[in-house]
Amino acid sequence: MRALLTSSGIKNNSIHDALVDLLGKPITESNALFIPTAVYPFPGGPGMAWQAISGKASSPLCELGWKSLGILELTALPSIEEAAWVPTVRDADALLVWGGDPLFLANWMRRSGLTGLLPTLRSEAVYVGVSAGSIAAAATFVETYTEPPRGIDGPLQSQEIVFATPQGDVDRILVTGQGAGLVDFAVIPHLEHPHHLDASLANAERWAARIPAPTYAIDDETAVKVVDGIVEVVSEGQWRLFQP
Repeated sequence: MRALLTSSGIKNNSIHDALVDLLGKPITESNALFIPTAVYPFPGGPGMAWQAISGKASSPLCELGWKSLGILELTALPSIEEAAWVPTVRDADALLVWGGDPLFLANWMRRSGLTGLLPTLRSEAVYVGVSAGSIAAAATFVETYTEPPRGIDGPLQSQEIVFATPQGDVDRILVTGQGAGLVDFAVIPHLEHPHHLDASLANAERWAARIPAPTYAIDDETAVKVVDGIVEVVSEGQWRLFQP
């Protein structure tokens, strides 16, 4: 399976062209499944999911003109026979994995069976991640929280760190989680974004030091493209690679 891991969707022409190249055909001839699951832990999550589906979110993804677009809700899959949804996933040209809480997303990717299914999908199928969707594609990832996450199955380590932002924020919980292992590197999105003040370059370097794999810190104008294990950075912005 191929991958296009973004910070904020298909934000520019370079990322758009990379997506078309991965699909091997126009978007208008490609069938996609949208996974909104990661956004539900946030206040107003259902509304944010609808904004993404209807093309009103700030991260372009669903509104790109897909031939068909379906919704794959991971939290529902354990209660559904695999014969009802697995063929649909296998037939999809692209899985569009939305942002939100990467721990929640990774948890439901495992519980739903999607994590185990991904390695068996067609080699030309494309995993398109946005923010948490990109984070959870790694084998190991980190994320910060103001409170320890709850209700998460699987391996989880956390420790308290202190960092400064222009607003004077202090204590946050840096959590190390287990992702899908679709790629052999990690992603830290929203580099130096004014609304993601903890994702500074200095903090990204500190977080990357806790990941036992190469880590790409990318801004919203950057994506990481993967074909047959070969990694290419597509960028009209800024990014950094941290080695373990």
